[in-house]
Amino acid sequence: MPSIATESVARELGDTRVQRSVPLGPYTTFRIGGPADLFFEARSADELATAVVSARRHGVDHFVLGLGANILVGDKGFRGLMIRNAAQQHAFAPDGRLRSESGAVVKDLIQESVQLGWSGLEHYVGIPSTIGGAIWQNLHFLSPAPERERTMFIAEVFESCEILSEEGERKTVGPDYVKFAYDDSVFHHRRDVILAATFRLARGNQAAMQRVMQENLSWRGAKHPWLEWHPSAGSIFKKVDGVGAGRLVDQCGLKGHRIGDAQISHIHANILVNVGSARATDVRALIEMAQRAVDSRFGVHLEPEIVFVGQF
Repeated sequence: MPSIATESVARELGDTRVQRSVPLGPYTTFRIGGPADLFFEARSADELATAVVSARRHGVDHFVLGLGANILVGDKGFRGLMIRNAAQQHAFAPDGRLRSESGAVVKDLIQESVQLGWSGLEHYVGIPSTIGGAIWQNLHFLSPAPERERTMFIAEVFESCEILSEEGERKTVGPDYVKFAYDDSVFHHRRDVILAATFRLARGNQAAMQRVMQENLSWRGAKHPWLEWHPSAGSIFKKVDGVGAGRLVDQCGLKGHRIGDAQISHIHANILVNVGSARATDVRALIEMAQRAVDSRFGVHLEPEIVFVGQF
């Protein structure tokens, strides 16, 4: 039953713009998830801020959804307002600065920046993310072939971002505030919402950038299941003291293990895939099984990297 609070939010955002009981599976890379009570697509940074402010004012649970990677939505769905971030306006300046709203898709910005001869984003080709998600997780990939000697982070080209803070203040912040780390930023620990961001890119050779993209896509495709065939949320567990969790899961002999239609990938043991009509409960059970196995063999607790959203 809709509550007075949710109905108030729906009225404020516009009954013609707010959808009800929308299944969330199609909006995630795992293709799993029950319905959201309210579903609103924010088409600009201003609309995103308005939706969050409305939900906060009325005490309605809310979640900002980008491309739906790195999350698992419960089978029972989400009680509250699901805000799909489709704010995608962006512009390249003559000095190499790129300002983009947070719902812009990284893939699209990579293609445009390379066409314009701006370098800095091409390293992250093939990773499903919006700009907001890229900052939230400090998007990263190995440096160009053949050395691949270090990890490159989106923080290296980040200049600033505009946020709606958890206190309700709209302001621009820089790297000192964001506190980038491996798979981490301040946004994991505060309820701020990223509205837009500015990056500083450098002039680059288009042929060299095209080579980086081709090599990275080839390398990634050989080590990760293809989302089009085997939906997933990406890496499930965080690293343990610099050791990839997939190595520990693999050493427990769990590659290919399956519960329902959720399976530990044959290609990468830190990725769970949906091989049909997997439920969130199947995925949770598989996660817990892998945790028990690794804990029993190595005395190590695997901490999930993905975010669990809604009711299970």
